[in-house]
Amino acid sequence: MEAVFTDEYFMRRALAEAQDAFDKGEIPVGAIVVVNNRIIAKSHNLTELLTDVTAHAEMQAITAAANFLGGKYLTDCTLYVTLEPCQMCAGALYWSQIPKVVYGAADTHRGYRVMGGRLHPKTQVVSGVLERECGALVKQFFKQRR
Repeated sequence: MEAVFTDEYFMRRALAEAQDAFDKGEIPVGAIVVVNNRIIAKSHNLTELLTDVTAHAEMQAITAAANFLGGKYLTDCTLYVTLEPCQMCAGALYWSQIPKVVYGAADTHRGYRVMGGRLHPKTQVVSGVLERECGALVKQFFKQRR
């Protein structure tokens, strides 16, 4: 049986990346980049491991996808990320000209929308995909830290 490539399918793959981050003590955010129903990049937060505040899941995935494609623009790609991108990641996504961003849980404190960040004007945004599952993992992480 052939897999059904839906936003939920790919978000589950991003959630697996977020779980990897959780297991490593990183804030559990996972991201994948897809082109033509093929995952070309996947990552999760690596800020603690790399001691780098810019090592967000989206930044890692953008870099990996650009390397895979051999160019800086992701004009045929979709990014799936478990948490709404921050303004730094929104800026990188803007410059990558990615046409579609799908995220799970909103980040009401540091998400690009509340912080004043912007995506490329042509970028389609789909929010709330597996929102409950994505949000629960982040909440569980911070509950354990407090």
